[in-house]
Amino acid sequence: MQKSNGSSGGVGRGDEITVPSAFTIEGMVDGCGGSHSNGECPVSDEMLTGRRQALSKTNKEILRLIGQYLDSLGFTRTVTLLMEESDCQLDHPSAAEFKRYVLKGDWAAADRALSTLAPLLENPESITAMRFLLFEQKCLELIDRDQRVEALKVLQNELTPLRHRVDRVHKLASCLMVPDHAALMKEANWCGKGSREQLMNLLRDHLPPSIMLPPDRLKTLLSQAVDRQIEMCLFHNNPALHGLGSCSLLHDHTCSREDFPTETIQLLSDHIDEVWYCAFSPNGKTLATGSKDSNVILWDVDPETLTVRKRKTLSRHTHGAAFMAWSPNSKWLLVCGQDDCSDIWLWDAEKGELKQKISHASEDSLTVASFHRCSTKFVCGGVKGQFSQCDLEGTILDSWDGVRVRGLWCKDDGKTVYASDTHHRIRGYVLDDMQQIDYNLIQEDHPIMSFSVSSDGKTAILNVSTQGVHVWNLETRTLLRKFTGVTQGYYTIYSCFGGLHESFVASGSEDKKVYIWHIKHDQPIAVLSGHLRTVNCVSWNPKHPGMLASASDDGTVRIWGPAKEFRATKALGESSTSMSGSASTGDVNVPLQIMSNGDADDVGVNRLSGSSGVDALR
Repeated sequence: MQKSNGSSGGVGRGDEITVPSAFTIEGMVDGCGGSHSNGECPVSDEMLTGRRQALSKTNKEILRLIGQYLDSLGFTRTVTLLMEESDCQLDHPSAAEFKRYVLKGDWAAADRALSTLAPLLENPESITAMRFLLFEQKCLELIDRDQRVEALKVLQNELTPLRHRVDRVHKLASCLMVPDHAALMKEANWCGKGSREQLMNLLRDHLPPSIMLPPDRLKTLLSQAVDRQIEMCLFHNNPALHGLGSCSLLHDHTCSREDFPTETIQLLSDHIDEVWYCAFSPNGKTLATGSKDSNVILWDVDPETLTVRKRKTLSRHTHGAAFMAWSPNSKWLLVCGQDDCSDIWLWDAEKGELKQKISHASEDSLTVASFHRCSTKFVCGGVKGQFSQCDLEGTILDSWDGVRVRGLWCKDDGKTVYASDTHHRIRGYVLDDMQQIDYNLIQEDHPIMSFSVSSDGKTAILNVSTQGVHVWNLETRTLLRKFTGVTQGYYTIYSCFGGLHESFVASGSEDKKVYIWHIKHDQPIAVLSGHLRTVNCVSWNPKHPGMLASASDDGTVRIWGPAKEFRATKALGESSTSMSGSASTGDVNVPLQIMSNGDADDVGVNRLSGSSGVDALR
């Protein structure tokens, strides 16, 4: 090997190479950043003296976090070298000594080490809590080794004088009588001798992080960063991408809008008139669609292709199927008609059979309904001034007169009902055997055409006449947000929560489009085109966040899903060609019979290229 300066000297295999003690990789990087005529690397003062500039507090904390993580992976020598070279300490020496004694089970030495840590604790009362944890573990291990006399002494002489958690001391005393190890673990809610690491984590909670780092601190910070990026991602809708390990740390997390239900993957045209309502069952296995043609069609959901297959047609709804409500157990389906309809139909959706046709009085209006969580009773009503609570036989259990309701929803407590009325408000009604209570929840300035409540019962979305879609916090009774874009006049249009963790809101619109918003943003993140007339209702599959359905006055139901490459590996065209009432789900997005029903320019999709028909706000 020739020297870089042209001299003829060389290094033999047996020659010894002397490297300065301060010569490090970092020094090579810092000192050899430029080119030099003689090819030699200049030697910095830090390399000659072994010194470096003082590290900032932030840099020291970063090095400690890295050291802790490396130590958890077993790189003990690497951590030692890192701490020596950086002149940092992974943990305070007294804390490290304390930890060593705890994991070893040397309780007397651990107690002495704890005394040296006492001046460093932020809360003076922490020393008592930490001693209690030490002696509790000591007592349980003695009982486990059947040294019950020694365990009793610990209870009497070490735990009791602390006067801390007296109820736990009594529990430990009862543990003296347990017959074996299994009974002790159950009685004391204890994991055995192997729980010393868990004990150390409990003790660590009382130590300032400057003394001893919280466990897995670097992973915790990275998890928080990933979760925050996921939270800020407008199109995050994939349940597989969640938490540390599901995303790369080498770049920021972003989800493709193609992995979002913005493409028509199936078009259903079995109804012969306007489709007024659609709703997925709570278990996500069935889609129900209701129409002006007096029919309700049940469709089975294919979770692999996110398409549906026609299963059953439910007929004889004399005033059309304008509203439907599923029971929480997905067995029962209530079907309501228009304002002048005094009947309500209760179907066994599993069998496709009519259980009851319910009619209380010819002058009634039964246009909306909602099931209680038990699935054995429901409420129903309309705009003619009453709503009732009934069982599955149609028997009235309770009623509230004088309320012209437009929408109903039942709380999980089994007795409270939220009802929107003709006074532009939503009120709560408690139907209790002892008393009936009502109270105001929401007051709007314009008619509430429909409303929907999140699964946790904390948030409501309202379709408000001439105003659009509003979001309300039901706990604080405050208006959170007014979504923009949607055209909401005096027609009844239904919106819904949906997507992963119900992070999104979708709504139909009188401008023939479907609007989707992120729950935390006012502007729509996607506007879906394809319907030829008003979109009356949308429904998001509660179990498959990539599946959305929309029903329109154009007589069709559209199933929206992610782009083809993000769906199941099974080819959609092969799996759906035999589906009754559905168009081809291949590359052509709008079938010919639909194009012939209206102006081709209104469709808003590229029929030949298979584009999604989405006006996305990028």
